[in-house]
Amino acid sequence: MASRRSTSPEWFHGSVALALSLGLALLLLVIVRPSTSWNWAHYLGLWLAGVNLTAFGYYWHDKQQARKTRNRVPEIVLHGLAIAGGSLGAYAGMRLFRHKTIKGSFQIVFWTIVVMQTILVVAIFYRLYRHGAG
Repeated sequence: MASRRSTSPEWFHGSVALALSLGLALLLLVIVRPSTSWNWAHYLGLWLAGVNLTAFGYYWHDKQQARKTRNRVPEIVLHGLAIAGGSLGAYAGMRLFRHKTIKGSFQIVFWTIVVMQTILVVAIFYRLYRHGAG
């Protein structure tokens, strides 16, 4: 008899989160029906909408699991959603559901991700501005 290999919670939730983010982005793509004049920024916007909705939903789900003392979403998955662009959805989920707001180590990692993303966005806009102005 073959033994069943269990999937780690990290891989399971990470895969589900990725599938949900992509699925939502594709659903939005179908809904808005892009024109031929769309560029990478439009598609990035769809991805960001999908991953932020997924992050928000995952914070709600994890809060529900915490209340019921059931299996939780691994923190690495919540941070992964933020890294993938879901920082705003994660922040909204933290605030609205009052979830993961007290745990210091979680907050340090989360805000480090936000600071790094902010630096990245400022650097990109700066380069685009310099390239466009020059």
